[in-house]
Order: sequence, then structure tokens, then C-alpha cells
Amino acid sequence: MSSYNLDEVREMAGGDDEFMLVVVQTFLEEIPPDVAAMNEAIGNDNASLAYQYAHKMKPNLQLFGLELMDQIRVIEAWSKQGKRKDEVPDAAEKITQKVDVAAAELKQDFNL
Repeated sequence: MSSYNLDEVREMAGGDDEFMLVVVQTFLEEIPPDVAAMNEAIGNDNASLAYQYAHKMKPNLQLFGLELMDQIRVIEAWSKQGKRKDEVPDAAEKITQKVDVAAAELKQDFNL
């Protein structure tokens, strides 16, 4: 079973396989570096920058069915309200692991 879900991507692509491939490639080019930058910001206790990356990734994580909104909300709560800081490392780790697995599967599934 795949760690990602392409139902929304397929719906958005409307049967256009080339467009779908572009969406997958864009995800692979942008999201793993954004995750790394978010983790670096968390490591540097830069809540504002961590929020920017987490918030930027949110639509793509949803589009690919990665079900990481709870973890994104933890980072947003820390960044915006100073709450849930103790949960941030676990949330970031779950985001990182799930994105890493999805990226590897997407590369394999799309021969990239």
C-alpha cells in the first residue's frame, strides 16, 4: 500500500498524465527541501520561519493525501501562539518520515 494518495492529483489533472507528472515532479523538487528547511528552523528555535515552511507545504501535503495536518497544526500553534512546543520535535519527525517515504515511492512509481 502506498504512503500517498493521488486521488486529488488525478482529479485536478482531469486525465492529463503529463500534467500529473509535472505535479509529482514539482512536489519532489519543492517539498523535501522545504521539510529540511523547516527542520533547520525548528532546530534554530525560529518559530516564524518554521511556520512559513509548514504553512507553505500544507496544500501539497493535503493534495498528496499524506494526512499530516495534525502535525502541521502543532508547528503552527507553536509559531503563532507559543503553544505545544514540547510536541514540535515529534510532529516534525512524523512530517519528515512521511514525506521521505512518499518521495521515495513517487520516484519509484513514476520512474524519476
